Amino acid sequence: MKVDLFDFDLPTDRIALHPAAPRDAARMLVLEGAETRDAGVRDLPDCLRPGDCLVFNDTRVIPAQLEGLRGAARIAATLHKREGPRRWRAFVRGAKRLHDGDVIDFGADVTATSTERGEDGSWALDFAGDEPVELLLERAGRMPLPPYIAQKRGIADSDASDYQTMFANEPGAVAAPTAALHFTPGLLDALTAAGIGHETLTLHVGAGTFLPVKADDTDDHRMHAEWGRIDAATADRLNAVRARGGRLIAVGTTSLRLLESAAGEDDRIMPFEGDTAIFITPGYRFRALDGLMTNFHLPRSTLFMLVSALMGRERMQAAYAHAIAGGYRFYSYGDASLLLPERA
Repeated sequence: MKVDLFDFDLPTDRIALHPAAPRDAARMLVLEGAETRDAGVRDLPDCLRPGDCLVFNDTRVIPAQLEGLRGAARIAATLHKREGPRRWRAFVRGAKRLHDGDVIDFGADVTATSTERGEDGSWALDFAGDEPVELLLERAGRMPLPPYIAQKRGIADSDASDYQTMFANEPGAVAAPTAALHFTPGLLDALTAAGIGHETLTLHVGAGTFLPVKADDTDDHRMHAEWGRIDAATADRLNAVRARGGRLIAVGTTSLRLLESAAGEDDRIMPFEGDTAIFITPGYRFRALDGLMTNFHLPRSTLFMLVSALMGRERMQAAYAHAIAGGYRFYSYGDASLLLPERA
């Protein structure tokens, strides 16, 4: 499909620079079947059914942005995927200044050697020393806020907590599963009281997920791989929800993509551990889920293509036009949408 089909105009004042406070005070646009209605995140227990199950991503964002020097040259790196105990793949600003074997000093006694430049322009960085890389990043790294936030107001101390979900447990992501940022213990208690369950899986979100689509046709775009895991016990519980007539509602496109990666042709979710580069566009047959809670996405992005696959492209274009006209807040710190297709 032509990428232009997924374009739309978004006024810059619709881009949220700070999260709602409290988190569950955000607005929520509900698309259920053919109906569109305005609601709030706190209305979620009334928007779902007893027996439904929300599926969260428990990845934890690491301070994956680094700035340093290669000699006198300034180098900025954003880690996006672990490739080994001490090796991370990174997108590098100033990459033309790097050569294989260069040593970058990121300060705070953190250094890395650049090796293996990829076809996408990224570099593998091998970190020196014996300390876990996570400890090195705690010393020298910064939270990897999306550029449409960081370039407008910088990175604040509060982002260290604001950009983590209440489920964050497994370190390894360089971007938050932002739909889950709306959840609080109180909201989770209300969902439990309404008979709505929840489960967690792990997908370490990489920066490649949010890169712009530069191809003119979706067939020519290649996703970056991300590592994920669903253990056997979790897969069994998720399958049991559907067997009892409940619905699986992914909270965030990251949860959705991992569920779909783990689903077989018989629509059962299998245990999964490894990389996935699944790219979902209109025409895709969903196998593992019945709905999605997600934030509002960038024009021409793979994530807008994904929600268009779930609900229909024209439907999502109309929904986004409604959200823009209605003052909804967009992107990582913005408002939410709840997408429940007709078949659910």
